[in-house]
Amino acid sequence: VQLQASGGGLVQAGGSLRLSCAASGRTFSTYTMGWFRQAPGKEREFVAMIGWSGRSTYYADSVKGRFTISRDNAKSTVYLQMNSLKPEDTAVYYCAAGGSSYALRKNEYDYWGQGTQVTVSS
Repeated sequence: VQLQASGGGLVQAGGSLRLSCAASGRTFSTYTMGWFRQAPGKEREFVAMIGWSGRSTYYADSVKGRFTISRDNAKSTVYLQMNSLKPEDTAVYYCAAGGSSYALRKNEYDYWGQGTQVTVSS
């Protein structure tokens, strides 16, 4: 599986962005998909995940209520809608695909996209 993330950019605090991650291959619908982020000088951290069917989702406490993960298996794409953005959301955002049904840790994901920069100005 190859993953291509897009949609990042510069936005003011309180604004919104929608990230997309397009996958190649015909097995996209069998993978759990996740979003992680990495700020300068910090570890890569979990943001959100969605199960293969789209029925199960999980969010980091820091984004709960502001971010929404979704997927379109027909388009082999996963999305991250980010609302009410804060300066502390500034990071490179990565999408990832994994086989575990409830994957919250980096090492549970097998494939990674190249990352897309999100910068939130105050």
